[in-house]
Amino acid sequence: MKRVLVSETIAETGLDLLRSAGHNVDVQLGLSPDGLCEAVVGASALIVRSATQVDAAVLAAGTDLVVVGRAGVGVDNVDVAEATKHGVIVVNAPLSNVTSAAEHSMALLLAQARNVPQAHAAMLQGRWERSQWQGVELAGKTLGVIGLGRIGSLVAERALAFGMKIVAHDPYITQEAADRVNAELIELDELIERSDFVTLHLLKTPETVGLIGAELLARAKPSLRIVNVSRGGVIDEQALADAVRSKTIAGAAIDVFDVEPALDSPLVGVEGIVVTPHLGASTAEAQLAAGVTIAEQVQLALVGEAVPFAVNQTSA
Repeated sequence: MKRVLVSETIAETGLDLLRSAGHNVDVQLGLSPDGLCEAVVGASALIVRSATQVDAAVLAAGTDLVVVGRAGVGVDNVDVAEATKHGVIVVNAPLSNVTSAAEHSMALLLAQARNVPQAHAAMLQGRWERSQWQGVELAGKTLGVIGLGRIGSLVAERALAFGMKIVAHDPYITQEAADRVNAELIELDELIERSDFVTLHLLKTPETVGLIGAELLARAKPSLRIVNVSRGGVIDEQALADAVRSKTIAGAAIDVFDVEPALDSPLVGVEGIVVTPHLGASTAEAQLAAGVTIAEQVQLALVGEAVPFAVNQTSA
């Protein structure tokens, strides 16, 4: 029997899978960094979501760790290189939230186009502002998709149903893959210049941090609206806030932030920017899928079998 430390809320169905395999599932929520270092001692597995930072200190303390499981897609809160040095497998659940993230991207796209949150807030405050919140249609507009992977492709498919034209930038995608969603592959500068809406679907890497900044935004049409349900940090938040305030672009809808919770982000409180608190994967279906998938991956790692969703190669 192995001890599995769980530091964030995971679907009980997934935890029950580990319990039924004979493991001791130790759920400890809200741990401080020091508390996590103490709790991880003696654990064979650590399961986290996005809020827990699995850094060098945690990995050094977890001398019995075999696997770290991230119940979700991105692993930027896990020091994968350090885990690899310690012989710790890092696994994720890359397919668990793709539909949820794509649907939230569309929700924000529509909310931004039609000023839904602003009009709703005005009515709650007793104001009937029908003329003030005139929006724009999606039909006939150009959607720029930055990152045409699983989620970006799902967004493109849904946008096509609204009558949008799709252009995309992704140096790792072939034209054949782009053709499946009727997307024209172009360079990033051209995408920003041509698009009426832009949606981002990127991992946070050294190459993508601050990718959307003041210089790039200056090339946009004044009608551009930007949606980000991927990763915080890929947009320069101050530059985007300044661009919306100055009418360089028309608006934005943002679900992810450089630092979370993001109540102090320069994007919060800017007229024309819709914000949500990292809801891209917050559906019952996505949470169930993430919990079950990560439990299955952790179990495979603990018994020494091949792990399909391992993101690193260890020397263990």
